[in-house]
Amino acid sequence: MATAKPQRLPPRPGARPRRWSRVVLVWVALAVVVALVLSWPTLRSYGRTGASYGARVGCSCHFIGGRGLSDCRKDFEPGMGLVVLSADKVAKSVTARFPLVSTQTATYRPGEGCVLDKWND
Repeated sequence: MATAKPQRLPPRPGARPRRWSRVVLVWVALAVVVALVLSWPTLRSYGRTGASYGARVGCSCHFIGGRGLSDCRKDFEPGMGLVVLSADKVAKSVTARFPLVSTQTATYRPGEGCVLDKWND
């Protein structure tokens, strides 16, 4: 009994091999990583500035103005949507986080207002 060889279908017109799509995907991923590495100092400085601004404004609004943290977000400048605030009522401080980049804390001190903590470089 003879076995028949399976017949290969001809490729569809205009179809590309899948291997090329993987190569393109690898090159795009590599380009994104290189772009992030080259722009990291700029991203870090923007993140630190945003977190510092958010901590200071959030602390003043919450502990001096007596408003809730969710209401204090209205005082942020446009583009500050990624900054996350959290309050510590015992320490009278507000911590602002720019995810994966920077964290900054501002503490309320009577007679001085809200003061940013020193940066840890």
